Amino acid sequence: MKQKTIAKDLKISGIGLHTGCDVNIVIKPSDVDTGISFVRTDLPNHPKIHVKPSEICFQSDMQRCTSIGQGESVIHTVEHLMSVLSGLGIQNVIIEIDAIELPGLDGSGLEFLKKIKKAGVLEQEKKANVFRVYEPVGVEANGSSIYIVPANDLKISYTLDYDHPQLRSQFYQTIVTPQTFENDIAPSRTFCMESEANALREHGLGKGANYQNTLVVGENGVLENKVRFPDEFARHKVLDFIGDLYLLGMPIVGHVFAVKSGHYLNLQILKKLNQQKLKWEKKREVFEFDETGLREISVEEIMRILPHRYPFLLVDRVIEIEKGKKAIGIKNVTINDNFFQGHFPSRPVMPGVLMVEAMAQTAGVTVLTNKAHRGKVAFFMAVDKVKFRKVVSPGDQLLMEVEVVRDREKTAQIRAQAKVGEEVVAEADMVFSFTDRSFLED
Repeated sequence: MKQKTIAKDLKISGIGLHTGCDVNIVIKPSDVDTGISFVRTDLPNHPKIHVKPSEICFQSDMQRCTSIGQGESVIHTVEHLMSVLSGLGIQNVIIEIDAIELPGLDGSGLEFLKKIKKAGVLEQEKKANVFRVYEPVGVEANGSSIYIVPANDLKISYTLDYDHPQLRSQFYQTIVTPQTFENDIAPSRTFCMESEANALREHGLGKGANYQNTLVVGENGVLENKVRFPDEFARHKVLDFIGDLYLLGMPIVGHVFAVKSGHYLNLQILKKLNQQKLKWEKKREVFEFDETGLREISVEEIMRILPHRYPFLLVDRVIEIEKGKKAIGIKNVTINDNFFQGHFPSRPVMPGVLMVEAMAQTAGVTVLTNKAHRGKVAFFMAVDKVKFRKVVSPGDQLLMEVEVVRDREKTAQIRAQAKVGEEVVAEADMVFSFTDRSFLED
């Protein structure tokens, strides 16, 4: 999936559902990797709010919607537009807004979707950023819950169950695609119970709501309106959920099981997803190779691949690598290497086992640049045909040349040589196995 933006500027006007403010927004195209951001054009200096978890704003008097920003530069009810952007796969836009709340339109995402599609969705050159849930995560509160487990798509299974005769035990399940979103989710409208309506207005909410943009549910059904789907209320909860989760800054892939959740719980699970995302980013090693698959790897990048640290990191740099196939690493042997203090200190000699280890570390870097082993740790499991041919002393530069002979899902076989200049000083055949990097965590 590629990143997307919109083809041209788009203006939308309306009234905020909760504040009743008149509001105009202009959605503008943006470059790759810029993400989604809002600009409050009605405030001095036009503050910009980037869509990301740290910008979520919790206000006790605005719990019926999702808000982002801080202080005066807050924006309410972003969830419907965010849901549509997610449903259309749009990751890069700037949204200029001249008031405190997005327009409610018909209370769903349908009008946003129609207007954006009319303006045009533009596919960009770079691959889209997507977060795949890689371990189960969940939250619960007051009889409501959300759990997300790994899956190959974004699948949502939602159960709605209010203490109300018209809102009991609705269940909606879907795999979210652009088609299912447009046809089955985007048209679903926001709702409230008739018994809540007056209380909401007393608390300063719902000033822009009416029977056309909000389904008001009485004891005998919807007042002065009709539902678009028999389970429209559950579908709207899914619409909200998709929009709230898109505040992660990228779409997620996972199977969601939600029961009676709303904005508060949605944002709690978002916090946990963000923690998992940050944890995963620390594990990932992302390297850019040129078209030939060749490049150098610095010691800083080596430490992102290997768990070794001083005094046991024995590779200073990889001066040439063909990812996942072969590499040349260097170790500058100096008198300051701590092993010389005890290994023949009167005539310092590098221990042969450490030459083998230096070759093994170079081999570890090589096999772990294969995408198939991304996020793994390579364990040195076996060694054969080891030969030491020459003494290595302080001042020498050790070149470790390694080649992957066989690479499988769980093991890899390596042939390695260590040289000083053109002379071979050590050689060995090695076997590695792979395990998940989580093995190294506390």
